[in-house]
Amino acid sequence: MRLTIAIPTYGRDAVLVDTLGYVLALDPPADEVLVVDQTPRHDDATEEQLGAWSRDGAIRWERLPQPSIPHAMNVALQRASGEVVLFLDDDLIPCRDLAARHLAAIAGADAVVGQILQPGEEPVTLAAPQPRGRLADLEFRFNSDTATNVTNVMAGNLAVRRDRALAIGGFDENFVDTAYRFETDFAWRLAAAGGAIRFEPSASIRHLKAERGGLRTWGTHLRSAKPAHSTGDYYFALMNLRTAQLPLYVLRRMRRSAFSRFEVTHPWWIPLKIVRELRALARAAVLAKHGRVTM
Repeated sequence: MRLTIAIPTYGRDAVLVDTLGYVLALDPPADEVLVVDQTPRHDDATEEQLGAWSRDGAIRWERLPQPSIPHAMNVALQRASGEVVLFLDDDLIPCRDLAARHLAAIAGADAVVGQILQPGEEPVTLAAPQPRGRLADLEFRFNSDTATNVTNVMAGNLAVRRDRALAIGGFDENFVDTAYRFETDFAWRLAAAGGAIRFEPSASIRHLKAERGGLRTWGTHLRSAKPAHSTGDYYFALMNLRTAQLPLYVLRRMRRSAFSRFEVTHPWWIPLKIVRELRALARAAVLAKHGRVTM
């Protein structure tokens, strides 16, 4: 199967160039590297390097006018030439044989999510098997070293069979701003359509969590009164959970957001966080009322 590596990017310069350098050096290489760029203007060095790679045919450089993670990934699905599309973050270091690992794992699945090591993390062996089930998988630890079937994914190291992803409409573009839980929504819809999703730890990346660009454009959720970080989670719940599950999920989300360890030492944030969560819930309800925006 032909493999397209798709890298949606926003607001990244040197770290994007570094990431592409690693991706272009994979052994064996991908059949295609597609950069879906939502950055209005890069610094001169980045513009020059991306332009050179594009002219040489090393990458396909597609530019979009507005930032949206799910929209950029849908564009990648539509324009990719490979039967398998591997989505990668724009700030990572992949294992050298990442493409081959994903292709081997997806032979028996419809999607494969690889191991993701956040800064300071190492692979862990779980003391006991994690509880199975969709709600339990919301807390799945992607730095695990054990292969297993899952119903949750992270989009920064995710391979999908292009035809299966297109058949369910791709990613829901109603997930706005940080688009939290948009990839979980995709995984649940794929599983509901009979798709199998595999977690493969040997397909490993180190996520760098660059300080600027990407999701960091919206700042940290700890010190924000804006609903950007919360809307997606409420929209996910409204679109996917049964009526009996919904109130508990919403209350748990509000408690975690407004009464975390941060608020213990910064209690003046509590009323602002409560208002933020209520605004996010109201915004999510409007989005849910209008229905999904898929391909």
